[in-house]
Amino acid sequence: MTAPVVSQARQAVASAHRIVVKVGSSSLTTAGGGLDPARLDALVDALAARSAAGSQVVLVSSGAIAAGLAPLKISRRPRDLATQQAAASVGQLTLAHAYANSFGRYSLTVGQVLLTADDVVRRAHYRNAQRTFDRLLALGAVPVVNENDTVATEEIRFGDNDRLAALVAHLVGADALFLLSDVDALYSGDPRKPGAVRISEVASASDVDGVRAGAVGASGLGTGGMASKLAAARLASSAGIPVLLTSATEAGRALTTADVGTAFAATGSRLTARRFWLGYATDANGRLHLDDGAVAAVVGRRRSLLAAGITGVDGDFEAGDVVELVSLAGEVVARGVAGYDSAELPSLIGRKTHDLPEEQRREVVHADDLVPLHR
Repeated sequence: MTAPVVSQARQAVASAHRIVVKVGSSSLTTAGGGLDPARLDALVDALAARSAAGSQVVLVSSGAIAAGLAPLKISRRPRDLATQQAAASVGQLTLAHAYANSFGRYSLTVGQVLLTADDVVRRAHYRNAQRTFDRLLALGAVPVVNENDTVATEEIRFGDNDRLAALVAHLVGADALFLLSDVDALYSGDPRKPGAVRISEVASASDVDGVRAGAVGASGLGTGGMASKLAAARLASSAGIPVLLTSATEAGRALTTADVGTAFAATGSRLTARRFWLGYATDANGRLHLDDGAVAAVVGRRRSLLAAGITGVDGDFEAGDVVELVSLAGEVVARGVAGYDSAELPSLIGRKTHDLPEEQRREVVHADDLVPLHR
């Protein structure tokens, strides 16, 4: 009897040395009882086994807000930011204490890392976070990451921990990303409804073009839902990181044989930390609209963007700010660092370099400061 063929993506996640594992609120908590110790211990059992097998583990854990609901006698997840922050301040202590005790059963030390979107948008913060993670892992600790909900505002929130996990996976140089939730795999539609087809392998972005993913899980405790998990998986895989998406109840198999859930193959090349930050982590302050020739040069031939290929400018930005490069069809095809202020560009649009004053004969976005996005 021949052994079943295992995809390269599953082989990659099963053998990965440095991994990031994300677990959602609904997998750790209940609306009425706060943290579920049995669920948390079961997850830690699987993570500790993977650590014992030689892998370095980074855990991105939701659950702080949900864990704070019961102690504060709040029956359901609050919608206003102030109450969410209050619940997080109570729940974060509960969550950290529970992880410290649970990992302590295996003599593993945990280190809490709280991040806001500002910490990955600002280049200096991004590098500081990298150094912290590297040192924690070198010392044998398990970093436990969460969004810093107690201080995050609407303007600086990640929005969900799935995107945070994808960003952290690249930030720490992970070899694989595991997304664990209350759904066993990716489906073509709502798995609770007839006709939804289970998707086991995603080899390219086109494999999920027809997927209709929901926004929030059935428990109401999380913020992401399958839509954010799919977006995070595509973000990570397009940057060279294979992904396994499955339920938290399958964590043991996911972290050993990897024969469960949906496997996303790495479809893009691994970017340097700076280029990943430029392409995916930081905010864009404006847009440059490109003609077809400029899109072909920037995306196809990885050339610098010149004024002659620009058809329009949106936003208020300065030289050194990150901007999006947009095709005539309205698709964002790349991101880069602007070489001019937005106020300088209107007089340059569409003009050949040799027609410009000598002091303005430079690239609008230099190729070294430009990241084409996978289309």
